[in-house]
Amino acid sequence: MSAVKSTSPSTPVAKKPWGEAAKAYLDRRAIIILFLGFFAGIPIMLIFSSLSLWLREAGIDRGVVTMFSWAALGYSFKFIWAPLVDAVPLPILTKLLGRRRAWILVAQLLIILAICIMASVNPITEDSLTLMAIGAVLLGFSSATQDIVVDAYRIELAPPSLQAVLSAMYVAGYRIGMIVAGAGALYLADYFGSTEALYSYEAWRNTYWVMAGIMGAGVITTLIIREPVISQVLTTNTDGGQPHETSDYARLFLVFLLSVSGFIWAFITVGSLLPETDSALLGFLLEIVHLALSLAAALIIGYGLVKANVVKKQMAVQMWVEPIADFFRRYGKKALLLLALVGLYRISDIVAGVISNVFYLDMGFTKIEIANAVKLFGVIMAIAGGFLGGLLAQRMRIMRAMMIGAILACVTNLLFVLLTYNPGSLPYMYLAVSLDNLAAGLASAVFIAFLSALTSIRFTAVQYAIFSSLMTLLPKVLGGYSGTIVDNTNYQFFFIFTFAIGIPILVLIYYVDKHIVIGDNDDIYDDGSDDDNNGNSVSNKLTKANPNLTDTNEPPRASE
Repeated sequence: MSAVKSTSPSTPVAKKPWGEAAKAYLDRRAIIILFLGFFAGIPIMLIFSSLSLWLREAGIDRGVVTMFSWAALGYSFKFIWAPLVDAVPLPILTKLLGRRRAWILVAQLLIILAICIMASVNPITEDSLTLMAIGAVLLGFSSATQDIVVDAYRIELAPPSLQAVLSAMYVAGYRIGMIVAGAGALYLADYFGSTEALYSYEAWRNTYWVMAGIMGAGVITTLIIREPVISQVLTTNTDGGQPHETSDYARLFLVFLLSVSGFIWAFITVGSLLPETDSALLGFLLEIVHLALSLAAALIIGYGLVKANVVKKQMAVQMWVEPIADFFRRYGKKALLLLALVGLYRISDIVAGVISNVFYLDMGFTKIEIANAVKLFGVIMAIAGGFLGGLLAQRMRIMRAMMIGAILACVTNLLFVLLTYNPGSLPYMYLAVSLDNLAAGLASAVFIAFLSALTSIRFTAVQYAIFSSLMTLLPKVLGGYSGTIVDNTNYQFFFIFTFAIGIPILVLIYYVDKHIVIGDNDDIYDDGSDDDNNGNSVSNKLTKANPNLTDTNEPPRASE
């Protein structure tokens, strides 16, 4: 039975009073997610924002700087190793901390290692960018792993009715972490003596060391919070329903490593065969082919290893196939519409955000002005937008809140066109930054709540990782060419382009809202409280709100 009552599409969902909706932010679970969100927000800024300014200040070409954003593609492919994180126990740590906290701890330790590697590299030294790229890729991989576990932790920690609040608190913590790693890093680099006119490697090295120290506080946080208590669905073999042996997990991990090695080999090989081009559009299309062929190679290797009985077929199916099959069982063909929305919803603001710091520099703003406006004031506005999004998600249907967020996210990009006609103007800068970040925060909060509603508690980490990976894959690939697009056109065209690609998303939201029930209505179990026409209790019936839903024996989510 479900912890959420099924309702028909004609039955309005009860709205919480504004006071009750706001009070939910003081829940202990919401505070925990605030802290975890903070430590999740630090690594991403050290890959995108702070690293781009470091490299640009060191004199690295703009095209190379924006391509470093690809180091964060681990966020887009984390669904590949999410099944391992979801099912494989860590020796000793899992028994001591629980499966979620154990993986968070390991991910945070790898994040600290990656930051230290990047700090050890002076990008102006010959051939040093290779080691910098290795550190950035490790940072992207480890921080994406942390996101996998934190997302699963958040969904398992509280019932669906509280997920909008947790989403807003996660966004708030995430944005505060961005302030520390964004504005804080710029302040520190300037304090330690690096400026646009006089670059200092030691200043940036010390800055990244400080960031590694801050992540050390995340380790302490992980050790003191509690493991979520839910009905766990263990990955089991067919022999009496017992957990898999350690050797089974070892062989599964071997298959994963060989598949990833195949991906890397194919990525390098295919990359050397594809032609070079100065066209941003052709380059983007070639990169899509590049990634698709590399993924195909990894899938073929993985499939071959399963057929060769390197790992048990039933175990591989449970790990990688069943989470996807569950999603399509619940939504049928309409799942494709949902996946399209998930993959495209954030494309407008993510693509624009990749080049934003370089844009501000090119508009004549100093590093401190960028820190004050973008990394401090802008993030505060994003936090406010997140709280507003959380309130809206509690007060109205999730798809209506999604529509509001999508409209604001694309329209506010036009404000940067206005800024190009007023370069160096702080009032115009603050206008664009404040409204853009308010919209981004609102859209992020409602979108996280939307993804959480789509996720089955049986496959928390895997399905949410698939959704969040899909959310960033296409935008980040396209964002890597943002510098090339600007070089071949201009900033005005670029920001109008980011506005235009957000318009089709509104149509997608309309069709999803019209044809698919999301949220409380999207619950396939009756809680036993419904009555039939004679007033008798009726239980174990599927809701009629979404006829595609089927019984998947899903355990209940956490209760209030």
